[in-house]
Amino acid sequence: MKQNKKTVREIALDVLESVEKNQSYSNLLLNAMIQKHQLKGSDSGLLTEITYGTIQRKMTLDYYLQPYIKNQKKTLPWVVNLLRLSLYQMVFLDKVPDHAILFEAVEIAKKRGHKGISSMVNGVLRNIQRKGVPSLDAIEDEVERLSIGTSHPLWLVERWIAQFGFEKTKQMCETNLTAPSQTARVNLRKISRDQLVGALTEEGYQVEKSMVVPEAIHCFRGNLAHSESYQLGFLTIQDESSMLVAHAIAASGNDMVLDCCAAPGGKTTHIAEGLTTGQVTALDLHEHKVKLIKEQAERLGLRNIKTHVSDSRKVQEIFHKEGFDRILIDAPCSGLGVMRRKPDVKYTKSEEDIIRLSSIQEQLLDAAAPLLKKGETLIYSTCTVDKQENDRVAASFLAKHLDFEPDASLGSRMPDEVKPFVQENAIQVLPQYFGSDGFFIASFRKKVQ
Repeated sequence: MKQNKKTVREIALDVLESVEKNQSYSNLLLNAMIQKHQLKGSDSGLLTEITYGTIQRKMTLDYYLQPYIKNQKKTLPWVVNLLRLSLYQMVFLDKVPDHAILFEAVEIAKKRGHKGISSMVNGVLRNIQRKGVPSLDAIEDEVERLSIGTSHPLWLVERWIAQFGFEKTKQMCETNLTAPSQTARVNLRKISRDQLVGALTEEGYQVEKSMVVPEAIHCFRGNLAHSESYQLGFLTIQDESSMLVAHAIAASGNDMVLDCCAAPGGKTTHIAEGLTTGQVTALDLHEHKVKLIKEQAERLGLRNIKTHVSDSRKVQEIFHKEGFDRILIDAPCSGLGVMRRKPDVKYTKSEEDIIRLSSIQEQLLDAAAPLLKKGETLIYSTCTVDKQENDRVAASFLAKHLDFEPDASLGSRMPDEVKPFVQENAIQVLPQYFGSDGFFIASFRKKVQ
Protein backbone atom coordinates (compact mmCIF):
# COMPACT_ATOMS: atom_id res chain seq x y z
CA MET A 1 0.00 0.00 0.00
CA LYS A 2 1.36 3.41 -0.99
CA GLN A 3 2.11 5.76 1.91
CA ASN A 4 0.34 9.11 1.97
CA LYS A 5 2.70 11.92 1.07
CA LYS A 6 3.66 14.01 4.11
CA THR A 7 2.54 17.63 4.23
CA VAL A 8 5.04 20.46 4.70
CA ARG A 9 3.92 20.89 8.34
CA GLU A 10 4.38 17.20 9.09
CA ILE A 11 7.91 17.37 7.69
CA ALA A 12 8.57 20.51 9.77
CA LEU A 13 7.44 18.63 12.89
CA ASP A 14 9.85 15.76 12.04
CA VAL A 15 12.71 18.27 11.77
CA LEU A 16 11.84 19.97 15.07
CA GLU A 17 11.72 16.61 16.84
CA SER A 18 15.06 15.47 15.45
CA VAL A 19 16.74 18.78 16.35
CA GLU A 20 15.44 18.47 19.92
CA LYS A 21 15.95 14.72 20.44
CA ASN A 22 19.14 14.03 18.50
CA GLN A 23 20.74 17.49 18.62
CA SER A 24 20.74 17.42 14.79
CA TYR A 25 21.88 20.59 13.02
CA SER A 26 18.72 22.25 11.70
CA ASN A 27 20.37 23.60 8.52
CA LEU A 28 21.76 20.19 7.45
CA LEU A 29 18.59 18.32 8.38
CA LEU A 30 16.41 20.83 6.55
CA ASN A 31 18.42 20.44 3.33
CA ALA A 32 18.23 16.65 3.63
CA MET A 33 14.44 16.78 4.11
CA ILE A 34 13.94 19.11 1.13
CA GLN A 35 15.84 16.60 -1.04
CA LYS A 36 14.19 13.50 0.45
CA HIS A 37 10.65 14.82 -0.05
CA GLN A 38 11.56 16.56 -3.35
CA LEU A 39 10.13 19.89 -2.22
CA LYS A 40 10.23 22.74 -4.71
CA GLY A 41 9.57 26.48 -4.73
CA SER A 42 6.94 27.67 -2.26
CA ASP A 43 6.82 24.32 -0.35
CA SER A 44 10.58 24.42 0.22
CA GLY A 45 10.32 28.08 1.26
CA LEU A 46 7.44 27.39 3.68
CA LEU A 47 9.26 24.46 5.29
CA THR A 48 12.38 26.59 5.82
CA GLU A 49 10.36 29.53 7.16
CA ILE A 50 8.23 27.62 9.69
CA THR A 51 11.05 25.32 10.86
CA TYR A 52 13.66 28.03 11.39
CA GLY A 53 11.04 30.43 12.72
CA THR A 54 9.80 27.97 15.34
CA ILE A 55 13.36 27.19 16.49
CA GLN A 56 14.36 30.90 16.44
CA ARG A 57 11.35 31.89 18.57
CA LYS A 58 11.10 28.81 20.82
CA MET A 59 11.37 30.61 24.18
CA THR A 60 8.88 33.30 23.14
CA LEU A 61 6.43 30.64 21.91
CA ASP A 62 6.75 28.72 25.20
CA TYR A 63 6.01 31.95 27.11
CA TYR A 64 2.90 32.45 24.96
CA LEU A 65 1.79 28.82 25.45
CA GLN A 66 2.37 28.72 29.22
CA PRO A 67 -1.09 29.97 30.34
CA TYR A 68 -2.82 27.54 27.97
CA ILE A 69 -1.03 24.26 28.81
CA LYS A 70 -1.58 22.88 32.30
CA ASN A 71 1.73 21.03 32.51
CA GLN A 72 4.12 21.45 29.59
CA LYS A 73 6.68 19.08 31.14
CA LYS A 74 4.14 16.24 31.17
CA THR A 75 2.90 16.96 27.64
CA LEU A 76 4.44 14.71 24.96
CA PRO A 77 7.39 16.51 23.30
CA TRP A 78 5.95 16.13 19.78
CA VAL A 79 2.68 17.71 20.93
CA VAL A 80 4.57 20.70 22.38
CA ASN A 81 6.46 21.05 19.08
CA LEU A 82 3.19 20.85 17.12
CA LEU A 83 1.73 23.64 19.27
CA ARG A 84 4.89 25.76 18.87
CA LEU A 85 4.84 25.21 15.11
CA SER A 86 1.16 26.17 14.85
CA LEU A 87 1.47 29.16 17.16
CA TYR A 88 4.50 30.45 15.25
CA GLN A 89 2.38 30.56 12.09
CA MET A 90 -0.55 32.22 13.89
CA VAL A 91 1.55 34.96 15.49
CA PHE A 92 4.40 35.59 13.04
CA LEU A 93 3.07 34.65 9.57
CA ASP A 94 0.46 36.67 7.69
CA LYS A 95 0.27 34.37 4.67
CA VAL A 96 -1.64 31.48 6.26
CA PRO A 97 -5.19 31.92 7.64
CA ASP A 98 -5.74 30.69 11.22
CA HIS A 99 -8.46 28.20 10.27
CA ALA A 100 -6.03 26.41 7.90
CA ILE A 101 -3.34 26.27 10.62
CA LEU A 102 -5.81 24.88 13.17
CA PHE A 103 -7.26 22.34 10.76
CA GLU A 104 -3.86 20.91 9.84
CA ALA A 105 -2.62 20.87 13.46
CA VAL A 106 -5.67 18.82 14.48
CA GLU A 107 -5.22 16.46 11.50
CA ILE A 108 -1.55 15.86 12.42
CA ALA A 109 -2.55 15.26 16.07
CA LYS A 110 -5.18 12.69 14.98
CA LYS A 111 -2.68 10.92 12.73
CA ARG A 112 0.10 10.79 15.32
CA GLY A 113 -1.86 10.44 18.53
CA HIS A 114 -5.39 9.77 19.74
CA LYS A 115 -8.65 11.67 20.04
CA GLY A 116 -7.67 13.13 23.43
CA ILE A 117 -4.52 14.71 21.98
CA SER A 118 -6.29 16.15 18.93
CA SER A 119 -8.99 17.65 21.23
CA MET A 120 -6.29 19.16 23.46
CA VAL A 121 -4.43 20.69 20.46
CA ASN A 122 -7.69 22.06 19.08
CA GLY A 123 -8.67 23.47 22.49
CA VAL A 124 -5.33 25.20 23.13
CA LEU A 125 -5.13 26.81 19.69
CA ARG A 126 -8.81 27.94 19.70
CA ASN A 127 -8.32 29.40 23.18
CA ILE A 128 -5.29 31.39 22.00
CA GLN A 129 -7.22 32.52 18.93
CA ARG A 130 -9.99 33.88 21.22
CA LYS A 131 -7.95 35.38 24.06
CA GLY A 132 -4.62 36.22 22.39
CA VAL A 133 -1.09 35.69 23.72
CA PRO A 134 0.22 37.19 27.00
CA SER A 135 2.14 40.47 26.69
CA LEU A 136 5.93 40.45 27.06
CA ASP A 137 5.55 43.77 28.92
CA ALA A 138 4.34 41.75 31.89
CA ILE A 139 7.97 40.63 32.41
CA GLU A 140 9.33 43.30 34.77
CA ASP A 141 13.06 42.59 34.54
CA GLU A 142 14.39 44.09 31.28
CA VAL A 143 17.13 41.47 30.88
CA GLU A 144 14.68 38.61 31.30
CA ARG A 145 12.24 40.39 28.95
CA LEU A 146 14.97 40.67 26.30
CA SER A 147 15.87 37.00 26.82
CA ILE A 148 12.29 35.72 26.38
CA GLY A 149 11.29 38.31 23.77
CA THR A 150 14.20 37.36 21.47
CA SER A 151 14.48 33.68 22.56
CA HIS A 152 18.09 33.85 23.77
CA PRO A 153 18.93 31.94 26.99
CA LEU A 154 19.27 34.23 30.01
CA TRP A 155 22.89 33.21 30.75
CA LEU A 156 23.88 34.24 27.23
CA VAL A 157 22.08 37.59 27.32
CA GLU A 158 23.67 38.38 30.72
CA ARG A 159 27.08 37.37 29.38
CA TRP A 160 26.75 39.59 26.29
CA ILE A 161 25.51 42.55 28.34
CA ALA A 162 28.63 42.22 30.53
CA GLN A 163 30.80 42.17 27.38
CA PHE A 164 29.04 44.62 25.03
CA GLY A 165 26.47 46.57 27.07
CA PHE A 166 22.66 46.36 26.93
CA GLU A 167 22.06 48.29 23.69
CA LYS A 168 24.50 46.30 21.52
CA THR A 169 23.22 43.04 23.02
CA LYS A 170 19.61 44.01 22.24
CA GLN A 171 20.54 44.84 18.62
CA MET A 172 22.42 41.55 18.29
CA CYS A 173 19.56 39.46 19.73
CA GLU A 174 17.04 41.18 17.44
CA THR A 175 19.26 40.77 14.36
CA ASN A 176 19.65 37.06 15.18
CA LEU A 177 15.90 36.66 14.59
CA THR A 178 16.09 37.93 10.99
CA ALA A 179 16.62 35.67 7.97
CA PRO A 180 20.10 35.99 6.42
CA SER A 181 20.40 36.64 2.70
CA GLN A 182 22.57 34.26 0.69
CA THR A 183 25.97 35.71 -0.21
CA ALA A 184 28.59 34.43 -2.62
CA ARG A 185 32.19 35.17 -3.53
CA VAL A 186 33.12 35.69 -7.16
CA ASN A 187 35.98 33.53 -8.45
CA LEU A 188 37.90 36.41 -10.03
CA ARG A 189 40.26 33.94 -11.71
CA LYS A 190 37.38 32.94 -14.00
CA ILE A 191 34.95 35.87 -14.20
CA SER A 192 34.46 39.50 -13.11
CA ARG A 193 31.76 40.49 -10.63
CA ASP A 194 29.84 42.44 -13.31
CA GLN A 195 29.94 39.46 -15.67
CA LEU A 196 28.72 37.11 -12.93
CA VAL A 197 25.83 39.42 -11.96
CA GLY A 198 24.84 39.46 -15.65
CA ALA A 199 25.07 35.68 -16.02
CA LEU A 200 23.02 35.01 -12.86
CA THR A 201 20.38 37.58 -13.82
CA GLU A 202 19.99 35.79 -17.15
CA GLU A 203 19.53 32.51 -15.25
CA GLY A 204 16.63 34.11 -13.32
CA TYR A 205 18.39 34.91 -10.04
CA GLN A 206 17.91 38.24 -8.30
CA VAL A 207 21.40 39.36 -7.30
CA GLU A 208 23.15 42.56 -6.25
CA LYS A 209 26.75 43.58 -5.65
CA SER A 210 27.82 43.71 -2.01
CA MET A 211 28.54 47.16 -0.58
CA VAL A 212 30.96 45.65 1.95
CA VAL A 213 33.28 43.17 0.20
CA PRO A 214 34.42 43.98 -3.38
CA GLU A 215 34.27 40.34 -4.58
CA ALA A 216 30.89 39.54 -2.98
CA ILE A 217 27.31 39.41 -4.23
CA HIS A 218 23.94 39.05 -2.46
CA CYS A 219 21.20 36.76 -3.75
CA PHE A 220 17.57 37.64 -2.94
CA ARG A 221 15.78 35.07 -5.09
CA GLY A 222 16.85 31.49 -5.88
CA ASN A 223 19.53 29.26 -4.37
CA LEU A 224 22.92 29.93 -6.00
CA ALA A 225 24.07 26.37 -5.22
CA HIS A 226 21.70 25.22 -7.99
CA SER A 227 22.97 27.73 -10.57
CA GLU A 228 24.96 26.94 -13.69
CA SER A 229 27.50 29.55 -12.55
CA TYR A 230 28.10 27.49 -9.40
CA GLN A 231 28.70 24.31 -11.43
CA LEU A 232 31.13 26.21 -13.67
CA GLY A 233 33.17 27.34 -10.64
CA PHE A 234 32.33 31.05 -11.02
CA LEU A 235 31.31 31.45 -7.40
CA THR A 236 31.55 30.09 -3.85
CA ILE A 237 28.73 30.42 -1.33
CA GLN A 238 30.28 32.17 1.65
CA ASP A 239 29.32 34.79 4.22
CA GLU A 240 30.84 38.27 3.85
CA SER A 241 32.41 38.19 7.34
CA SER A 242 34.19 34.98 6.42
CA MET A 243 35.53 36.62 3.23
CA LEU A 244 37.36 39.21 5.33
CA VAL A 245 39.86 36.53 6.40
CA ALA A 246 41.53 36.42 2.96
CA HIS A 247 41.83 40.22 3.07
CA ALA A 248 43.42 39.95 6.53
CA ILE A 249 45.92 37.30 5.49
CA ALA A 250 46.74 39.17 2.26
CA ALA A 251 48.64 36.25 0.69
CA SER A 252 49.88 36.83 -2.85
CA GLY A 253 52.45 35.75 -5.44
CA ASN A 254 54.44 32.73 -4.32
CA ASP A 255 53.45 32.78 -0.62
CA MET A 256 53.29 29.41 1.13
CA VAL A 257 50.20 29.43 3.34
CA LEU A 258 49.16 27.00 6.10
CA ASP A 259 45.41 26.84 6.74
CA CYS A 260 44.59 24.88 9.91
CA CYS A 261 41.03 23.60 10.56
CA ALA A 262 40.30 24.42 6.92
CA ALA A 263 37.07 22.54 6.06
CA PRO A 264 34.78 23.04 4.23
CA GLY A 265 37.27 25.18 2.32
CA GLY A 266 35.66 28.58 1.77
CA LYS A 267 38.61 30.54 3.15
CA THR A 268 41.16 28.06 1.73
CA THR A 269 39.90 28.55 -1.83
CA HIS A 270 39.59 32.32 -1.38
CA ILE A 271 43.25 32.54 -0.33
CA ALA A 272 44.30 30.19 -3.18
CA GLU A 273 42.49 32.37 -5.75
CA GLY A 274 44.77 35.27 -4.78
CA LEU A 275 48.06 33.37 -5.32
CA THR A 276 50.06 32.93 -8.54
CA THR A 277 52.83 30.40 -7.91
CA GLY A 278 52.17 30.02 -4.17
CA GLN A 279 50.32 27.21 -2.42
CA VAL A 280 47.84 26.67 0.40
CA THR A 281 48.35 23.64 2.62
CA ALA A 282 44.93 22.87 4.13
CA LEU A 283 44.49 20.64 7.18
CA ASP A 284 41.45 19.19 8.84
CA LEU A 285 40.90 16.50 11.45
CA HIS A 286 38.33 14.46 9.48
CA GLU A 287 38.78 12.71 6.14
CA HIS A 288 35.21 13.44 4.96
CA LYS A 289 35.81 17.14 5.63
CA VAL A 290 39.11 17.18 3.75
CA LYS A 291 37.21 15.63 0.85
CA LEU A 292 34.95 18.71 0.82
CA ILE A 293 38.00 20.99 0.44
CA LYS A 294 39.24 18.89 -2.51
CA GLU A 295 35.82 19.01 -4.16
CA GLN A 296 35.63 22.79 -3.85
CA ALA A 297 39.17 23.23 -5.22
CA GLU A 298 38.34 21.04 -8.20
CA ARG A 299 35.06 22.85 -8.95
CA LEU A 300 36.84 26.22 -8.85
CA GLY A 301 39.75 25.03 -11.00
CA LEU A 302 42.37 25.54 -8.28
CA ARG A 303 45.47 23.36 -8.42
CA ASN A 304 47.46 25.15 -5.71
CA ILE A 305 45.80 23.53 -2.68
CA LYS A 306 47.43 20.60 -0.90
CA THR A 307 45.37 18.78 1.74
CA HIS A 308 46.24 16.73 4.84
CA VAL A 309 44.04 14.82 7.29
CA SER A 310 45.59 15.90 10.57
CA ASP A 311 44.98 17.28 14.04
CA SER A 312 46.26 20.85 13.73
CA ARG A 313 47.55 20.68 17.30
CA LYS A 314 50.22 18.26 15.97
CA VAL A 315 51.47 20.35 13.02
CA GLN A 316 55.02 20.40 14.36
CA GLU A 317 55.24 16.65 13.68
CA ILE A 318 54.52 17.22 9.97
CA PHE A 319 56.12 20.54 8.98
CA HIS A 320 59.47 22.27 9.48
CA LYS A 321 59.91 25.32 11.67
CA GLU A 322 59.53 28.65 9.89
CA GLY A 323 58.35 27.04 6.63
CA PHE A 324 55.30 29.26 5.96
CA ASP A 325 54.82 32.87 4.88
CA ARG A 326 51.27 33.04 6.23
CA ILE A 327 49.33 30.93 8.73
CA LEU A 328 45.58 30.91 9.31
CA ILE A 329 43.99 29.39 12.42
CA ASP A 330 40.26 29.48 11.76
CA ALA A 331 39.54 27.76 15.03
CA PRO A 332 36.64 25.55 16.11
CA CYS A 333 34.41 27.79 18.24
CA SER A 334 31.00 28.09 19.90
CA GLY A 335 29.48 29.46 16.66
CA LEU A 336 27.53 32.15 18.52
CA GLY A 337 27.99 34.46 15.52
CA VAL A 338 26.02 32.24 13.11
CA MET A 339 22.72 31.90 14.98
CA ARG A 340 20.69 33.22 12.07
CA ARG A 341 21.85 30.25 9.99
CA LYS A 342 21.94 27.73 12.87
CA PRO A 343 19.29 28.88 15.38
CA ASP A 344 19.59 25.70 17.46
CA VAL A 345 23.12 26.78 18.54
CA LYS A 346 21.75 29.14 21.18
CA TYR A 347 19.98 26.34 23.04
CA THR A 348 22.74 23.71 22.86
CA LYS A 349 25.85 25.70 23.82
CA SER A 350 26.87 26.38 27.41
CA GLU A 351 29.48 28.43 29.30
CA GLU A 352 31.43 25.18 29.83
CA ASP A 353 31.66 24.78 26.02
CA ILE A 354 33.12 28.27 25.71
CA ILE A 355 35.79 27.53 28.33
CA ARG A 356 36.64 24.15 26.74
CA LEU A 357 36.87 25.65 23.23
CA SER A 358 39.05 28.58 24.30
CA SER A 359 41.55 26.04 25.64
CA ILE A 360 41.61 24.19 22.26
CA GLN A 361 41.99 27.54 20.45
CA GLU A 362 45.06 28.38 22.53
CA GLN A 363 46.57 24.94 21.83
CA LEU A 364 46.11 25.45 18.07
CA LEU A 365 47.84 28.84 18.15
CA ASP A 366 50.70 27.48 20.30
CA ALA A 367 51.25 24.58 17.89
CA ALA A 368 51.29 26.67 14.70
CA ALA A 369 53.34 29.66 15.88
CA PRO A 370 56.83 28.10 15.39
CA LEU A 371 56.01 27.22 11.75
CA LEU A 372 55.78 30.88 10.67
CA LYS A 373 58.75 32.68 9.13
CA LYS A 374 60.08 35.77 10.91
CA GLY A 375 58.48 39.05 9.88
CA GLU A 376 55.34 37.28 8.58
CA THR A 377 51.63 37.16 9.51
CA LEU A 378 49.53 34.77 11.62
CA ILE A 379 45.74 35.23 11.47
CA TYR A 380 43.41 33.90 14.16
CA SER A 381 39.67 33.86 13.39
CA THR A 382 36.39 32.52 14.80
CA CYS A 383 32.69 32.74 13.89
CA THR A 384 31.72 33.70 17.43
CA VAL A 385 31.18 36.93 19.35
CA ASP A 386 32.38 35.80 22.77
CA LYS A 387 35.32 37.70 24.26
CA GLN A 388 36.65 34.62 26.08
CA GLU A 389 37.21 32.89 22.72
CA ASN A 390 38.29 36.05 20.93
CA ASP A 391 40.03 38.94 22.73
CA ARG A 392 41.18 36.78 25.66
CA VAL A 393 42.63 34.02 23.50
CA ALA A 394 44.44 36.67 21.40
CA ALA A 395 45.81 38.39 24.53
CA SER A 396 46.88 35.06 26.03
CA PHE A 397 48.73 34.16 22.82
CA LEU A 398 50.74 37.42 22.86
CA ALA A 399 51.52 37.01 26.58
CA LYS A 400 52.97 33.52 25.95
CA HIS A 401 54.71 34.18 22.62
CA LEU A 402 57.09 37.07 23.10
CA ASP A 403 58.42 36.55 19.56
CA PHE A 404 55.07 37.85 18.25
CA GLU A 405 53.55 41.34 18.30
CA PRO A 406 50.11 42.78 17.44
CA ASP A 407 49.93 43.55 13.72
CA ALA A 408 48.52 47.09 13.64
CA SER A 409 48.46 47.14 9.82
CA LEU A 410 45.33 44.89 9.75
CA GLY A 411 43.07 47.90 9.12
CA SER A 412 44.94 48.88 5.97
CA ARG A 413 44.08 45.49 4.40
CA MET A 414 40.35 45.61 5.17
CA PRO A 415 37.70 46.86 2.71
CA ASP A 416 36.73 50.51 3.34
CA GLU A 417 33.32 49.72 4.87
CA VAL A 418 34.98 47.51 7.47
CA LYS A 419 37.88 49.78 8.47
CA PRO A 420 35.93 51.74 11.16
CA PHE A 421 35.39 48.52 13.14
CA VAL A 422 39.09 47.56 13.33
CA GLN A 423 40.73 48.15 16.71
CA GLU A 424 44.53 47.92 16.58
CA ASN A 425 45.21 44.35 15.40
CA ALA A 426 41.68 42.90 15.61
CA ILE A 427 38.12 43.24 14.38
CA GLN A 428 34.94 42.01 16.01
CA VAL A 429 32.05 41.99 13.54
CA LEU A 430 28.64 41.83 15.19
CA PRO A 431 25.66 40.58 13.10
CA GLN A 432 23.96 44.01 13.19
CA TYR A 433 26.93 45.80 11.53
CA PHE A 434 26.42 44.60 7.95
CA GLY A 435 23.79 41.88 8.31
CA SER A 436 26.60 39.32 8.04
CA ASP A 437 27.69 36.64 10.53
CA GLY A 438 29.24 37.56 13.86
CA PHE A 439 32.98 37.08 13.35
CA PHE A 440 36.38 37.81 14.93
CA ILE A 441 39.79 38.27 13.29
CA ALA A 442 43.10 39.02 15.00
CA SER A 443 46.42 39.58 13.21
CA PHE A 444 49.86 38.85 14.72
CA ARG A 445 53.30 39.47 13.26
CA LYS A 446 56.37 37.38 14.08
CA LYS A 447 59.19 39.68 15.11
CA VAL A 448 62.27 39.79 12.90
CA GLN A 449 64.68 39.91 15.85
